Amino acid sequence: MSNFKPFKAVRPLPAYAERVAALPYDVMTSDEARKIVIDNPHSFLHVDKAEIDLPLGTDLYSEEVYAKAAENLKDLETYEIMKQDRFDCYYIYEQTWQGRTQTGVVGCASIDEYINGKIKKHELTRADKEADRIHHVDTCNANTGPIFLTYKGSDEINKLIDIYEKTNMPVYDFTSTGDVHNRVWVVNNDQGVCDKFRAAFESIDAFYIADGHHRCASAVKVGQKRREENPGYTGDEEFNFFLAIAFPKEQLRILDYNRVIKDLNGLSKEDFLKAVNEKFVIETTTGLEPYAPETRHSFGMFLCGKWYKLTAKDGTFDEEDPVKSLDVSILQDNLISPILGIDDPRTDKRIDFVGGIRGISELERRCSEDMELAFSMFPTSLDELIKIADAGALMPPKSTWFEPKLLSGLFIHKL
Repeated sequence: MSNFKPFKAVRPLPAYAERVAALPYDVMTSDEARKIVIDNPHSFLHVDKAEIDLPLGTDLYSEEVYAKAAENLKDLETYEIMKQDRFDCYYIYEQTWQGRTQTGVVGCASIDEYINGKIKKHELTRADKEADRIHHVDTCNANTGPIFLTYKGSDEINKLIDIYEKTNMPVYDFTSTGDVHNRVWVVNNDQGVCDKFRAAFESIDAFYIADGHHRCASAVKVGQKRREENPGYTGDEEFNFFLAIAFPKEQLRILDYNRVIKDLNGLSKEDFLKAVNEKFVIETTTGLEPYAPETRHSFGMFLCGKWYKLTAKDGTFDEEDPVKSLDVSILQDNLISPILGIDDPRTDKRIDFVGGIRGISELERRCSEDMELAFSMFPTSLDELIKIADAGALMPPKSTWFEPKLLSGLFIHKL
């Protein structure tokens, strides 16, 4: 039984939705954000990356940045760019990209269900990134970025969504960066519809964090902090919940998350290939196009202007282990760590990661500029993610890249 409740969202007036909505703060640099908001004072980046409104060189984690974020959020309401709904609602959020549609329900998830493991994670978080979002949420007194949750599909929830979309008009309907078509419906409790949604979500056994582990952990810690500050809390206060959008796993798409490497760890090309051949079958690819793996346990490798196909040899990994059998683990354990000497990909500056949204040709570009070696990956599947989360295990870093990204600024949850 899951507790996923409606809430009174602060959201843009329809005339401003397209200009307010912005990509998540963590998929761009401050310089990129500054360019994006030129001639757009309403962009939610003024809240999520408030350093763009302060002098160049301002410490990203200074008190001034968090205070500016809170000020900008308040201004969006003061100047009636955004307004809070009067009654608790759910919101249906539909995104269509490259011929695929994913439809989620926007609501608030329980911090207790995160604490007790009913909302399941699959990644480690970093203390510095958590601290940033904790400070941001606490200062703004709001969850400003939604957590991307998934669940094993429910016919009942699908039916409720379908009926509501067919019988009501969306409040937002626009195309955002990357040619993503976004539509939003406000679900109020006329005829008890919110009650039906809430009852349907109670039948969901577990939620899984698809994207937003740092935002989720930070939101929970702010909630715990507020509990300490309010020892008489009842559990119904808004700080006991965090903003989330829940999608059925059957609709989601994970893209490849590729690797680029600075050097061959002192090896010659010949010695490197000889070492790789111990645990991988190496084939030279035909044609001039970049090579994208077509099956699990195969990899593309770009070296010295040439693409190779690598296939993991039998017996070089444990297929029964949900983590060790991941392609990202096989590559890390059998090549990147033992041959290239990169033991901690989270911190080693000799490795970088390229999301599949940029295309495999980006790997060739990087190798012509600042890297020597690249690997294209077969995407991790939702079933692999869920299997690992159910086992209480953790994926290696940079295992999944979800696309399209959920836009920020369309729904704000006040604490």
